[in-house]
Amino acid sequence: MNELIAVVDDEVDITNLVSLHLKKAKYRVLEFHDAAGFIKNCSSQLPDLLILDLMLPDGDGLHICTHMKKVDRYSSIPIIMLTAKAEETDRIIGLELGADDYVTKPFSPKELVARVKAVLRRNAKPESTEKIAVGNFLQMDLQNCIVTVDDEKINLTTTEFRILHLLSSKPGWVYSRERILHYLWGNEKIVLDRTVDVHIRHLREKLGECGGIIKNVRGIGYKLEA
Repeated sequence: MNELIAVVDDEVDITNLVSLHLKKAKYRVLEFHDAAGFIKNCSSQLPDLLILDLMLPDGDGLHICTHMKKVDRYSSIPIIMLTAKAEETDRIIGLELGADDYVTKPFSPKELVARVKAVLRRNAKPESTEKIAVGNFLQMDLQNCIVTVDDEKINLTTTEFRILHLLSSKPGWVYSRERILHYLWGNEKIVLDRTVDVHIRHLREKLGECGGIIKNVRGIGYKLEA
């Protein structure tokens, strides 16, 4: 442990509270109260994880998330959304834009630290140097978490990469939504079945013409067929 966590929230009490508990858990912490300060700092120092408020004085957290996931330098940084917006649609939008988790205010600092630990654990690179080929067009480099389609790199979030890895590990095998959720998060949190559908839709879009290899099995879940 000792990963660097960036906390971006315009409420000083919130950043102080989150920072206090993260430091107790042996993390290093950077606090920012606006988007500009965080983005400027990223030019010289990248965090291992970002806790991001959606409503900032100089920017929209969703726009920041979208920007980070589109830029190679930032795309692998996991993001936990921290917001007062608790509606299901807000959660889904955050996940669609690439957020790894979503915590609503008011929140338990201890639970937030547990979420940070869980996200960092999920985002850790596998030790295997194995590469997986799907047909003659898609390659997965497990060591470096890189996916290429026809030799072109595809920019996936860690969650999307893990779903593709799971499906490609047993082509033709049908994975239920519950099984995929458990693979991604275990018993660490309760999430909606619809979350899987959101990530699958995003994954298909990013894979482009070969996105059709991910098949929907009506009423059950998903499988991969090359």
